[in-house]
Amino acid sequence: MQKLTRADLLTLEAYAQQRSEFRTRVIAHKKKRSVHIGEHLTLIFEDRLSVQYQVQEMLRIERIFEGAGIQDELDAYNPLIPDGGNLKATLLIEYPHVEQRKLELVRLRNIEHAIVLSVQGHTPITAIADEDMERSNDEKTAAVHFLRFELDAAMIANWNAGAPIKIASTLPAMPIEVTLTPEQRCMLAADFA
Repeated sequence: MQKLTRADLLTLEAYAQQRSEFRTRVIAHKKKRSVHIGEHLTLIFEDRLSVQYQVQEMLRIERIFEGAGIQDELDAYNPLIPDGGNLKATLLIEYPHVEQRKLELVRLRNIEHAIVLSVQGHTPITAIADEDMERSNDEKTAAVHFLRFELDAAMIANWNAGAPIKIASTLPAMPIEVTLTPEQRCMLAADFA
């Protein structure tokens, strides 16, 4: 997928006019690209559209309209766009109650290093987590992490041929595995183009 450039972005004024419609479209798009691993873990697989939305929102919130500031946002978010041999995802650890979430983030420390993707017939691959900065410490993990799954050509070929795909947490504190639906598998296959 091509990285975003300034030419791909709307001005603040144009974005304000289109924001509601654009937001609705992106939310529906992200829903299709979300994989729930049990009740409390969600992977949202990022792509060019989801990243464009994030950049547009940051520009709007921060009122950034100068070229250097826009480029800084592009530089920060473009690494989340898959580049042909990988999938990139935001991992959300979701607990509705603050006190429970605090306890679980301690219990689930290092979960970001225990998310595994398996293409049937291939060795499972563990996600590379938080390349931009460490989000866990010796006491707890963060509620949001950024993951990258690197696949080789044979894995991608089998993925495209319909091989079952599983995603799992191998953390002893939360062992859980899900199989992608055919719809999810097809949607994410577009990231390899």
